[in-house]
Amino acid sequence: MNAFGKTSALGFLISITILVPDSSCSSKGKVQEPGGYQPPEPWDYQVQEPLDDQLQVPLDDQLQEPLFSYVNITISVQMGTKTLLLCPPVPPTKAVVITWVITLRGQPPCKISYRVETKETSETNCTDRRITWASTPDQSPDLQINAVALNHDGHYSCEIETPGGNSYERWDLQVLVPPAVTLFPGENRTAVCEATAGKPPAQISWTPEGYCKTKNESHSNGTVTVRSTCQWDHKKVHAVLCSVTHSTGNKILSIQLNQENENPDF
Repeated sequence: MNAFGKTSALGFLISITILVPDSSCSSKGKVQEPGGYQPPEPWDYQVQEPLDDQLQVPLDDQLQEPLFSYVNITISVQMGTKTLLLCPPVPPTKAVVITWVITLRGQPPCKISYRVETKETSETNCTDRRITWASTPDQSPDLQINAVALNHDGHYSCEIETPGGNSYERWDLQVLVPPAVTLFPGENRTAVCEATAGKPPAQISWTPEGYCKTKNESHSNGTVTVRSTCQWDHKKVHAVLCSVTHSTGNKILSIQLNQENENPDF
C-alpha cells in the first residue's frame, strides 16, 4: 500500500498534518507496512497491491489518492472586523455532509450541519447570529463572522464527508483587542503611560529612557492593562515620549514634565 500526502500553499498556514488511515510511521519517517514489508525509497512512488480486502483504502476518482486529511490553521483577527473561515477544498459534487463545530470559551459546542442530497440544515446549541454561512451552503460551505467580538475567540472545525473519506480543516481564531492609551503627568518629574484592556498585552517604551516600573493587570475577559510609571532626575529633560506597541497598531504620545525637586518613592 502506498501512502503519501501533499500540502497546499496557504499564506497564513501555521501547521499542516496529512493523515492516511491504516498506516503507521517509523521514527525515520518511513511507512511500516503490514507483514514487515518495506516500501521503496521516498519519491519512488510505485503502486503496491493490498495484502487483503481489509487493507483497501477508498480512493478519490479524480485525485487517485486517499481523501482523508487534517489541516490546522491559526489566525489573529481584530475585534470588530469581518472574517471568513474556509472549509477543505473538496469539490461540491463529492460532498455528502458538511459540518461545522464551533467551540468558544465558556460555551457548549455549536454544531451546524448541511446534508447535500436533501439540502437539509440542522443546528445544535447555536445562538450567535453573527456567525453564519458565507453564502447558502449549497453554494459555499465556508463560515463568516460578520463582526468579530472578544467572545468569538475559540476553535472552528469544518468536516466534509465524501464517499472516499473525510477532510477536516480547523481554525484556531485569536481575537485582537486594541488597548485604550493614556499618558498623564505624575508628581516630581514622573509620568504615567497606560494601555488599558488590550489583547495581547501592549508593550510600552519611553524616550528618553528613565527609571521605570511596569505592571500588568489581567482581566477576566482575557484582556490585559499595562501601566508604566517613569521618573527622570536629569533637569535637562523637559518632555518625554511614550511609545505603545500592539498587534493592532502603534501609538506615540508626548507630555511635559513638571519641575518639582522632590524625589518620590514609586
